[in-house]
Amino acid sequence: MKVVVATHGHCFDGLASAVLFTRLLGALDGKKRQCVYRGCGYGNGQSRADASLLSGDENAILDYRFSATEKVTWFFDHHRTAFQTSEEQQVFEANRDNGRYFYDPDYSSCTKLISDVSWRHFAMKDPALDELVRWADIVDSARFDSPEQAVNRTDPVLRMVSVVEHYGDDKFIARMVPELSSKPLLEVAQSQFIEDRFKPLGEKHGRFVERVRESGQRMGRVVFVDLTSSVLDSVGKFVTYALFPDSVYSVIVGVLKSGAKVSVGYNPWSGKPLDTDISAICARHGGGGHPVVGAISFRSNEVDRAREVARSIAEELA
Repeated sequence: MKVVVATHGHCFDGLASAVLFTRLLGALDGKKRQCVYRGCGYGNGQSRADASLLSGDENAILDYRFSATEKVTWFFDHHRTAFQTSEEQQVFEANRDNGRYFYDPDYSSCTKLISDVSWRHFAMKDPALDELVRWADIVDSARFDSPEQAVNRTDPVLRMVSVVEHYGDDKFIARMVPELSSKPLLEVAQSQFIEDRFKPLGEKHGRFVERVRESGQRMGRVVFVDLTSSVLDSVGKFVTYALFPDSVYSVIVGVLKSGAKVSVGYNPWSGKPLDTDISAICARHGGGGHPVVGAISFRSNEVDRAREVARSIAEELA
């Protein structure tokens, strides 16, 4: 039996979700299943979890937007922007009682959602994956002790997070799921495979920090960073909070190989309350995310529009 697992690519929570879901499938009924992993994204040229991608006997969407096709047999997500249209949400609700559709926007990570559902609904729990669940929850909810810890790359797991975010395509996910299913997280994070791929990323991360330091400008309680002057080879989600610790929100606009991107975030270490749903702001411009973090993708020829949207969001949050 072929199972297509469409998960959020280039995302630690998306990878960890694929591990937890694969483990759940293996414990269900003893059937032999061949999982084919597809890393999905929202940027230009990235795969979407649509009917053409979902070609398996069973098809799962994890940590990614719902697709209103009868091909979807499993669905797990926690984003408030999981449904692009009311029609898609209606299709989901109509099939929610099938015992295989699970959506809860109150969860801080999809990995934790799958872990809890596996135990509550299928009596499946694997303590060997507890550390993976814990770290996926920390990373996806930005529940670090400080912004300095969030940008720290001496920790092997956080180095691995950077590698996943950079290299996390279909081939990478297919390699890492068996590794993380059979070995402790720290052992995988300290492997030569991860270390070799992190080495150039560590240098790129340092250059990104300097660009943010030079380009960041305060707009009231917001840090606005325009990095569109050249293509980014690395992006750090929490750098602005380490460099501007009293900022409440950050808006970064940059150009990646896949196109322009606007990233919006709330600084949980600012000491100020979250008073805006960032996912709702991003959704107005075709993006999505969580209440505390979101993003919007644009085509390569839409850099000017991305700049305009980014600045308007910064002004709104300021």
